[in-house]
Amino acid sequence: MSKIDPELKKKLLKETQAPFKGLRRILWIAFSGSAFLGLLIMLSKFSSGSELQQNNLLIQLGACILFPTLLFFDRNKN
Repeated sequence: MSKIDPELKKKLLKETQAPFKGLRRILWIAFSGSAFLGLLIMLSKFSSGSELQQNNLLIQLGACILFPTLLFFDRNKN
């Protein structure tokens, strides 16, 4: 018979199904914040008269879409 606490067993099984979920969520939040902050800085420089490179803007917009999307898909399904 198993001597593991059923609550601990449930928690361990959940961790094996989605390893490092907490760390991933922290990274997605940090990367999302960084992407939006970068976009804000880029747009403020553009509004002050600096030239805006299209490639950089597309990369920044892609990051602003990608990281929140990954955070959304990594949420609890309950």
